[in-house]
Amino acid sequence: MVKIQRSARNVAMDLLSRREHSRAELASKLCQREFATGEIDEALDRLQQEGLQSDQRFCENFIYFRAKKGRGPVRIRHELSQKGVSDTLIEEQMERLDLDWREIMEQERCKKFGDQVPVDYREKSKQARFLQNRGFSADEVMRLFR
Repeated sequence: MVKIQRSARNVAMDLLSRREHSRAELASKLCQREFATGEIDEALDRLQQEGLQSDQRFCENFIYFRAKKGRGPVRIRHELSQKGVSDTLIEEQMERLDLDWREIMEQERCKKFGDQVPVDYREKSKQARFLQNRGFSADEVMRLFR
């Protein structure tokens, strides 16, 4: 059996056909497949020029889908940073999408704990920890229980 040599561009296009990726993610995956750095940069530059790869589009989709899964802005920002997206682009897209984080947080709380707002300290703390683990800031969470 003959193994066909694939280019970095073809591998990157296969990855992009499954889902959006940041440039840094693609570079990392291509590097793991032992492509040369020059070939990786050339392939990714070309994909960006052709509009097949876009960190902006990736960031927008990532924020939207994570918010729909009930993740908060703190966690989303962190995950995007881990994926190599610039802080400037993250902030730009967070503002542009203009999601109602309080409503998302309330929906997550109600889904997990029901509609009843807690009155005792222990239950408030439990729910606050849950929401903070989801990626909502302590300030946002405390405002929810006032």
